[in-house]
Amino acid sequence: MIVASRYAKSLLDLAVEKGQLDVVYNDMLQIQSLCKECKELTLFLNSPIINSEKKVSTLKMVFDGKVSVMTSSFISLITVKHRESIIPQIASSFVELYKNHKNILTAIVTSANGLDAATKLKVLELVKTQLNGEIELQEKIDSTIIGGFILKIGDKQMDKSVSRQLANLKKELTNKALN
Repeated sequence: MIVASRYAKSLLDLAVEKGQLDVVYNDMLQIQSLCKECKELTLFLNSPIINSEKKVSTLKMVFDGKVSVMTSSFISLITVKHRESIIPQIASSFVELYKNHKNILTAIVTSANGLDAATKLKVLELVKTQLNGEIELQEKIDSTIIGGFILKIGDKQMDKSVSRQLANLKKELTNKALN
């Protein structure tokens, strides 16, 4: 959403200017998480029946002492401008902008049973040797890959799963049988 990314960019610029980038980032992670977990909050933000003043006071109560003054003021401003329904999108956009600003790349590793600590460390080291920047490792579990792993960074993917190897073998055998 273009409007959300513009608000997020403005907040990022202000946070950089005031030297509070990491603080605001943590606040946005918290807001993003809360909006995902609490559907009532999202319904509240989207409600046209509840007036802005009530939303501002309720949001202050929810976030008071849990987020920085800058983030709290930003949320109040957004609410007064009747843009509170896009707060979840603003938080998500801010997190993305922060990662771009800090050159943090997200590597998603999918495995059948999860990775142990030693394997996670090896994956991180492998990825760091190939890319410049800080790496954030996210782990997913998918039993359908049988074994091995799938590593995805941005639009690049390395599929070393057993299910992929079996599919390739099946394709190869089918092609040989047809020839």
